[in-house]
Amino acid sequence: MRRTRMLPWVLAAALLLAGCAQVREPVDDYIVLGMDEDSTGPGASYSTIAGDTVRATVERLNAEGGIAGKQVRLVVENDESSPTNTPSIIRKLVDQGASAIILATGSGSALQAKQISQSTEVVTIAPAALTDAVAGPPGNEFAYMVPNPLAQYADVYCGAFAAQGKKRLGVLADSSPAIAGILATLDPALDKCIEVVGTQKAAVDTADLTAGVTRLLDSDPDVVLVASVGGHFELLAQNTLHRLAPGLQRFSLASIGNQPKSWKLATPGSLDGLVYMGSLSNDNPRTADLQKWLRTVKGPDYSVTAYDAQAYDSVMLLARAIELAGTHTDRQRLNQAMQQVRGLPASFGRAPLTLSFAPDDHIAPDSACGLVLTEFGPGNVPTGPWPEYQPDCTPKGAAR
Repeated sequence: MRRTRMLPWVLAAALLLAGCAQVREPVDDYIVLGMDEDSTGPGASYSTIAGDTVRATVERLNAEGGIAGKQVRLVVENDESSPTNTPSIIRKLVDQGASAIILATGSGSALQAKQISQSTEVVTIAPAALTDAVAGPPGNEFAYMVPNPLAQYADVYCGAFAAQGKKRLGVLADSSPAIAGILATLDPALDKCIEVVGTQKAAVDTADLTAGVTRLLDSDPDVVLVASVGGHFELLAQNTLHRLAPGLQRFSLASIGNQPKSWKLATPGSLDGLVYMGSLSNDNPRTADLQKWLRTVKGPDYSVTAYDAQAYDSVMLLARAIELAGTHTDRQRLNQAMQQVRGLPASFGRAPLTLSFAPDDHIAPDSACGLVLTEFGPGNVPTGPWPEYQPDCTPKGAAR
């Protein structure tokens, strides 16, 4: 019997056709949720926390009968928090039949995803992104986010600075795309309430911040804000500031508070007095319930983070929308249902916090009480809400 050889171009064509034979529209038999998870890039320190909780939540929903009686399949891709990678990642997830996509990635990437969600008409929801523009106009018809936005961060920081009588702010930041996006929104708002006397930036993987911190201190700030994705940079920043200016009041973004594994790696006492923008409160029973359940999944000593709570709430918001829509296969109808979600009790923030969307508001928290200024104690662990200032829980508006 004569054997035939497949010519290289024939083989290539066959492989191309096989690669194109993907589900491009949602199927009726089950629900596909996509997740863009940075598991290897600069946002991995928080994206993987959110991603693991998304996986656990999907498994829990399936064990309880799924969403609207349909089992859920989660498909995952990794954009490494690189905005240039995001468009192709979102298209891959859409090509796998995703009815909606969870953006467990950096704010810069989530912002880039907004354009693709608009062109593909697929709902995207960001559990950890802070930049208002991720879910704000223009081009936000299919884009949503769960955390309180940076505009509210700025208001809370300004309230805290005023409460302490601070006048001169120094900013120490990493140079990741996510933080660049955050500062682009945060800086102009802070300029309105305090004089920003100096800003120093360094690479996420820098080995020494002594020179940068020294230059920052030369500008004579009376308060410092550290803006980073967390992990190595945040610890190095806090260790260096504590060593060179131990009495200087420090604030931080949410990252450090949501990465409990890193606390024990800090120099003893270096986190003492640090105030970070937390999103968890011990008065919210839903947070306690979430921690109790996550300890059955992630271990008996696991400490719940805001990334966990916001990831869990992202899945529940999508589940509510699918139930309201009565379908997961019609992406436009699902998007309309997202805008009808009202009053979902939040797993983060203080007890009164609820989550809603509307046609003109794609940012979930109904008030600023999703934010909790939290202070570290001498043992390098958070001791609870900062007693000097907290935002109130006044609803965003009667239209919600």
